[in-house]
Amino acid sequence: MDCMQKRRSRRTTLLHATIVLTERRIGVFWSRPIVFFSPVDTIKKCRVSDKSCCKKGGYCMRKALSLVLIAVFLVSFFGGVSVVPSAKAAVAQQVTYNLGTEPATIDPALSQGIPEANIILQTMDGLTRIDSKNMPQPAIAKSWTISKDRRTYTFTLRDAYWTNGTPVTAYDFEYAWKRALSPELAASYAYQLYYVYGGEAFNTSIKVGSKYYVQAVDAKGNPLTKTVGGKVVPVANMAKEINPSKNIGVKALDAKTLKVYLQSPTVYFLNLTAFPTLMPVCKAVVSTNDKWAADVTNYVTDGPFKLTQWSHNDKMTFVKNPTYWDKAAVKLTKITYLMVTDESTALSMFQSGQMDVGSTVPLSELPKLVASGDAKILPYLGTYYYMFNTTKKPFNDVRVRKALALAIDRKGITTAITKGGQTPALAYVPNGIADAAAGSDFRTVGGTFYKDKDIATAKSLLAQAGYPNGKGFPSFTLLFNTSNAHQSIAEAIQQMWKQNLGITCTLKVEEWGVYLDDRNNLNYQVARAGWIGDYMDPNTFLDMFVTGGGNNGTGYANKTYDALIAKAKATVSPTARMAALHAAEKILMTDMPIIPIYFYTNPVLITKHVKNFYQSTLGFVDWKNAYMS
Repeated sequence: MDCMQKRRSRRTTLLHATIVLTERRIGVFWSRPIVFFSPVDTIKKCRVSDKSCCKKGGYCMRKALSLVLIAVFLVSFFGGVSVVPSAKAAVAQQVTYNLGTEPATIDPALSQGIPEANIILQTMDGLTRIDSKNMPQPAIAKSWTISKDRRTYTFTLRDAYWTNGTPVTAYDFEYAWKRALSPELAASYAYQLYYVYGGEAFNTSIKVGSKYYVQAVDAKGNPLTKTVGGKVVPVANMAKEINPSKNIGVKALDAKTLKVYLQSPTVYFLNLTAFPTLMPVCKAVVSTNDKWAADVTNYVTDGPFKLTQWSHNDKMTFVKNPTYWDKAAVKLTKITYLMVTDESTALSMFQSGQMDVGSTVPLSELPKLVASGDAKILPYLGTYYYMFNTTKKPFNDVRVRKALALAIDRKGITTAITKGGQTPALAYVPNGIADAAAGSDFRTVGGTFYKDKDIATAKSLLAQAGYPNGKGFPSFTLLFNTSNAHQSIAEAIQQMWKQNLGITCTLKVEEWGVYLDDRNNLNYQVARAGWIGDYMDPNTFLDMFVTGGGNNGTGYANKTYDALIAKAKATVSPTARMAALHAAEKILMTDMPIIPIYFYTNPVLITKHVKNFYQSTLGFVDWKNAYMS
């Protein structure tokens, strides 16, 4: 090796040698620096055999030995001085989580699925935030009052700030809610704001120019439409204008006071104020930029974490938000979201330490991972189901829909494929929601509506529909989003339909965003779906299937069903409410626009180093109080 020279002062040369010696021997530094002088002017590294280097004053073996002897003397001299150990290195408060897919959007008004919600919940705070007991707690609203008739809420906002440093105001909430309801935004979840007075009327209104009007109806109350350019469009009643500034029951009285008027008392309204659709947005930013949520630099938020990087179909990076009102409670400094869709790849990354928590677990490995403690099975208020496009033949025939539903072996799926404690769904609303009577469960009270693997009835119904033993039944496509688990289930059901009914279907897999778009636009025949409750009430499962509902996605319509859902929303009596909801579920399971398959559980990969990890029974992950140990 060539000689390498570093100039050092006389004052620091021997200090360096002493500290290096001490550090190597006992692993710590002196608690106070030792300063003395040495005649050595330079330190050089050279070959032991390179005498020319030593002649030039290089740091050779002889002088190294001198320094070692002096260092030993100093250690002996200070032998009675205690050495203070270095503090244990602080654990980096950073966590890596596998979201499992690219989100379709991160705009709270347009959010539709769990992946989107699990981003928005980190970056946004609503009026309330749900705690570990699924109860709403004050967030941007520090307090509120409720009128005696439980229809008027007055929220007082705390001092809170957007990530751009401007205050979060009641005007931002008013703007955000009216934006989510606006018919031109076409938000699937706009119906979560139908509880607000005038919300539904505004969302279903017709925009003409810059004004909004009620849709015209005929003498029987049926909505009027007309055909324009080959497309059916609603007809506006020009005599009935809807003014968003006056006819919707949300009003900012001042920067810190928000008043909300409801259509009728809603027992779970405070839970809804923590839901993504009701999150505020920064009016100054969003009103001037339609693409604000597509660019990290414009994504102005008010939650515990701030989005700083988005590499599409790869990862997202969040850091602790320095402007968050409750930042003292936030311990994590960085969160990385991965978008690994393949469960086996995700498991390998988890086992190699590249991720700390994963939202997906390979089904074949689940029992072993649970036994080892690397996976946990969490409760999950949800139903895995298939949905029909009821506007297309032959699925517009209820006998066909029932035949396909009854030909499925649900118990076989849960025991041989999913293996996570899921239970066969013989109804739509899952277990875990209270009924009217104290201690009762809605599912237990409602009972079941059909038998699992009822092949005889399935064959009879298919024959009645004109397809005996499947003869003449058209081949169709079963759509599902990217997931090994979804594929395994689809392949099993594909085989069941072939074996039990003699009908054939092909499988089609799509990336999450494309799949959602095709479902929403009825561009499918049969599709995989799953619904996780938005709040702890049967209504969150049932109101989605009203005619034209934003998350209906089946083309299904039944006026009696719609009337029962409307009655449940307007009814205060718990007994009467639940009676209406039970009656609605019975109609849904009689008409069967969907095939319930199993009730969810929630297997997750999680390292023992993650503390206070919280994923609610509603599926929402909240990192606000988590930390690493």
